Amino acid sequence: MKTFSPTPNDINHEWFVVDATNQVLGRLASQIAHRLRGKHKPEFAPHMDNGDYIIVVNCDKIAVTGTKMHNKKYYRHSGWVGGLKETTLEDMLVKKPAFALMNAVRGMLPKNKLGRAMLKKLKVYPGSEHPHTAQKPKPLTLSY
Repeated sequence: MKTFSPTPNDINHEWFVVDATNQVLGRLASQIAHRLRGKHKPEFAPHMDNGDYIIVVNCDKIAVTGTKMHNKKYYRHSGWVGGLKETTLEDMLVKKPAFALMNAVRGMLPKNKLGRAMLKKLKVYPGSEHPHTAQKPKPLTLSY
């Protein structure tokens, strides 16, 4: 019996749409990363990008547990002395609603070229509209 190794001809990328309304940020991000990576498919191979395309709508209505809305902070540095800036999750959801989910999913994917290619298959939109109707995305209900 030989081990099956998928080739680019064996890969089939599907499109799914997820509604993030009242979904918990970390749980949603872990399931999206699982789908982007392709680990839900029987032909999964860690060296290939065989995951699906995921469209997330209503990411501005995402939920978090506990006091993370006020206590979770995102940091960036300008490179100058004293240039450390911090933003809370609450402010980030107002300014850049897609950033929080993209950042959470990015942390759960591989840190290499393959992980960056997987992240490009994630499309996040703050409202309920998206420009990918031509791809005929199927609704995806996540387990938790």
